[in-house]
Amino acid sequence: MFPLPTLQRRTRSFAPWLLLCVVSVTGCVGAPVQEMSNARQAVRAAEKAGAVSLAPDLMSEAKQALRNAETHLRHGEYRTARDEAELARTKAVEARRVAESGGQPASP
Repeated sequence: MFPLPTLQRRTRSFAPWLLLCVVSVTGCVGAPVQEMSNARQAVRAAEKAGAVSLAPDLMSEAKQALRNAETHLRHGEYRTARDEAELARTKAVEARRVAESGGQPASP
């Protein structure tokens, strides 16, 4: 057998790396299903803890971020939707913490 030309050898060794890069990048742009679920659960938990009355500003911010995430998701803007969902979750967790401490925000 004759050796493969140099270009073919390079292509064969490069192809697996290219495939790995493509799979890695496309994995980041999929719909943020888990992030949306986490945000919704965090908002519900904060509501159950009484955050609507004990941390109304934080709850308002959490709900607005969740609505923004849902809008971006419907428009296929997955990265922005993911960011908004994470913000909603963060705000809801903070609101729940405030509610569980009797309405006192955490000290810095």
